[in-house]
Amino acid sequence: MRTQLKSLIGLLAGAVLCLAPQAVALPSTAPTALTGAREAAPAADPAYKVLVFSRTAGFRHSSIDEGITALRDLGAANNFTVDATEDPQTFTTANLAKYRAVVFLSTTGDVLGNTQQTAFEQYLGSGGGYVGIHAAADTEYDWPFYEGLAGALFQSHPAIQPATVKVEDRAHDSTAHLGRTWQRTDEWYNYRTNPRSTAHVLASLDESSYSGGTMSGDHPIAWCKNYAGGRAFYTGGGHTEESYADTAFRRHLLGGVRWAAGLTQADCRAETGYTSLFDGTSTTGWKQAGPGGFTLADGTLTSQGGLGMLWYNAREFTGDYSLKLDWKASGDDNSGVFVGFPASDDPWSAVNNGYEIQIDATDTVDRTTGAVYGFQSADIAARDAALNPPGSWNTYEIRVTGERLEIFLNGRKINDFTNTDPVRSLKQGHIGLQNHGDGDEVAFRNIRIKQTGSEPPGPRSGEVRGVNGKCLDVDNAGTTDGTKVQIYTCNTTAAQRWTVADDGTLKALGKCLDVSEGANADGTKIQLWTCNNTGAQKWAAGADGTFRNPQSGKCLDASGGTWNDGTPVHLWTCHTGPNQKWTLP
Repeated sequence: MRTQLKSLIGLLAGAVLCLAPQAVALPSTAPTALTGAREAAPAADPAYKVLVFSRTAGFRHSSIDEGITALRDLGAANNFTVDATEDPQTFTTANLAKYRAVVFLSTTGDVLGNTQQTAFEQYLGSGGGYVGIHAAADTEYDWPFYEGLAGALFQSHPAIQPATVKVEDRAHDSTAHLGRTWQRTDEWYNYRTNPRSTAHVLASLDESSYSGGTMSGDHPIAWCKNYAGGRAFYTGGGHTEESYADTAFRRHLLGGVRWAAGLTQADCRAETGYTSLFDGTSTTGWKQAGPGGFTLADGTLTSQGGLGMLWYNAREFTGDYSLKLDWKASGDDNSGVFVGFPASDDPWSAVNNGYEIQIDATDTVDRTTGAVYGFQSADIAARDAALNPPGSWNTYEIRVTGERLEIFLNGRKINDFTNTDPVRSLKQGHIGLQNHGDGDEVAFRNIRIKQTGSEPPGPRSGEVRGVNGKCLDVDNAGTTDGTKVQIYTCNTTAAQRWTVADDGTLKALGKCLDVSEGANADGTKIQLWTCNNTGAQKWAAGADGTFRNPQSGKCLDASGGTWNDGTPVHLWTCHTGPNQKWTLP
């Protein structure tokens, strides 16, 4: 909502609305097959390099040459350079640092020695990208790091045959060009484990559409994940030579490379337990309030006219929940997502009684994308680092825990707001999508919700922000045991990407935040150290914003009173001063 908000009363008084409910416009749904596939990226990327590695120590795919050619063609059209090799000696720390992503193209067997494996682990820990294609899952069975990176390893396959691919995520750059289903012919792998619990599934196979699937009806075939400080994308397609001449498959590969290289953003956290509120076929359970509406085509709701709101009237949500949805604005368009408002056919009820999470490319900081409209700006630096440009899809997670409202954009936390207004409450209410007015066209897909009862389980990754808005940082991205941990201007590097794990540890670059020697004296050094499951590496967030080491009973503290870049953190008696307040991902 862009209207100036001197007060909610003034906002209401200054608008002229026709409040008669209007039905949602529902033109015929577009075909679910590929529409408008293209190889070119939506905007020019900065130049970068990609390493394609295709060494085989087992079965060798005849399509490897076609795969290299396709990747070179994609690079020429999209501003990246491809170096292709089968020499494991290229896996050195210095050489890998040249590349934004490394593609394992139908590698098989044991292709790297111990030294090369260590260099590749360090590369991922420094924020590198991995793309696995087809038989990359038939690789390095005795290297646990690689199994985690790939997400799942090969078990078997039936004969090459056509199958229906179900596209589960149409926001990721590798799948946004596809319809809700994708008809392909390939060699369809069965995997030893299901990656769904550790990776974000982008597409899966309909096992009823072909013969030989052995994964009990839940058969992921493409996925992404943040892993060990880097990014990992895998696709099971690509056995046949014909795959690499297929425009849709090439665009799929391009999106995987671009995301692994950090050129696009996506929510690649594992996702289970969500219930669909809008699956792309029907608006059953939804109701329009106020003028304007939404059109439905190609599984997508697109706002038109207004000012109104499409709200989910089938159910009021109480307690804690996580709401996820994908959205896209073509330019300087305006919309928003409302939560916590009572049932009403008056769209202003949501304004006056709930909260709007804004979608707007411009406007003041408390009224632009990621803001709790009129109440609290997003963390603009974090928002900008997570936001895809106009014309691209983004994913919001809106997490409600009691009166706390957390907003994640493409998997990155950008806002953390607590309601203190007695007139409003986040503990119960409906959700809605705003259609702001003529010329404001914002599209929505894949709206789903998960009742949590508490904060959703599983690790969370991102920045840890402290005093003066600075980030918890590993000095020079070092990985040697004992490396200094400090505060530093936020810069989105792997040295500032921390994972809050379920076991109470805080990890970066593959190692843990550690109290030196497990001591408890004020001023004890806080460092990076190999994870060892001791009390020196256990941490707990306090309700007062502190981050405590339970073993010592003391707090993570930015030392001194100036807090410039490079200020070390240490252990100190808890006092809740500004240098002991931390915002976790």
